[in-house]
Amino acid sequence: MEKSYEVSFEIAGSAAMFTRPDSGAAQVSYPAPTFSAAKGMFDSIALLRGDKKSDFKGKAAIRPTKVEICAPIKYHKYTTNYGGPLRHSNQRTKGNSYQIPATVLIDVCYRIYGIVEEVSISRDRTNHRHYLQDLFHRRLKQGRFYYTPCLGWKEFVPSYIGEFREYTKKQEDINIVIPSMLHSVFNKISDGQVAPSFTVDAVIKEGELIYAK
Repeated sequence: MEKSYEVSFEIAGSAAMFTRPDSGAAQVSYPAPTFSAAKGMFDSIALLRGDKKSDFKGKAAIRPTKVEICAPIKYHKYTTNYGGPLRHSNQRTKGNSYQIPATVLIDVCYRIYGIVEEVSISRDRTNHRHYLQDLFHRRLKQGRFYYTPCLGWKEFVPSYIGEFREYTKKQEDINIVIPSMLHSVFNKISDGQVAPSFTVDAVIKEGELIYAK
């Protein structure tokens, strides 16, 4: 049997936003991270990249497998200022922003699990899956990340991210069926093209959401 290279972490914060694409301009969060959001968190901790000895970039990647909800689901109204190119012309001319209402999650905590997969065949004998797993564990323990992790939106940085804490428990009373949930924004686990995919009737059972493969 082929060895499995598993990774996991716990993340908590005062706010999170995993946007439902069907919620329109007044955006609403899913109750748990999407596959893409979880993948972004894994990537923020560790990515393979080229170095002087060997080009590791693109040889292995972490695929999220499941998430456990470890805090009650609580929603809260939130307003953010938008200053991008979709503003009205007079707002852009005057340098003004406009406010976007949203419904976000507050006081969140998740345990997220994943597995390291080989992305491309290497000619050398380096075990890139083991290398990435070891790199992930080392960076998580040291708190030295590839880039700053976030809980969906960039401004929602975690209050904790690290190894599992003993007192954290899965919320087994949470049972939800989401009719349509965004799965992935990209069509491949690494270096993919934008091609959103959705999971029909995504099930959160006893506080656990298993991601589709």
